Parts: sequence; structure tokens; C-alpha cells
Amino acid sequence: MDYQFNDNEDLKWFELHLNDAIAFIDYIVAQETIYLTHTEVPKGYEGQGIGFIIVKRALNDIKSKGLKLVPLCPFVAMYLKKNPEWKELVYRNINHHCSN
Repeated sequence: MDYQFNDNEDLKWFELHLNDAIAFIDYIVAQETIYLTHTEVPKGYEGQGIGFIIVKRALNDIKSKGLKLVPLCPFVAMYLKKNPEWKELVYRNINHHCSN
């Protein structure tokens, strides 16, 4: 199905409009970097690939905006591991900002 996708900047999430519900990915944007923090697919839509659809559309949106990605959400991190073609979006110096 071709679900409607958009970046809801007011709620700070990417949303995928399903027939009677919304799947979403929460995010934080700071200094040209986007942090994807949580992905949620409504009950009744789990196991149908909805999570993969919204992550892929979010990544396309992030790429089009020229943002760097920090995948804090475990589902997004798993998607990136399975789809290494997106690795150029991931912020490379993530450990550089951590002090010991």
C-alpha cells in the first residue's frame, strides 16, 4: 500500500498515515544532525513491514535535507545494519563528542 508519509515538525516526528492509525518515528534536530529516538507501529499493524516502510521514507527525507543521522532507536539501528547502503547518512564522529 502507498501510505501517506510526512515530517510533522510540530510534533517532531515522521509519520506514516495508515488506514485508521499512525506509525511514527520521534526525532530531535540539533546543528544539522537528526537523532531518531523512537519508532512506534500501532497494534494490528505489527509484523507487516510498516516499520521498515517508515524508516526508509524517513531516511530518504533526512538525505534530501542534508542532515547527518544519529540512530538512537534500536529499530532504526537494526534497519541500518541490514541496509548498509544508508551508512553515509550516519554521523561518523559520534564518539568524538563523548569525554572520558
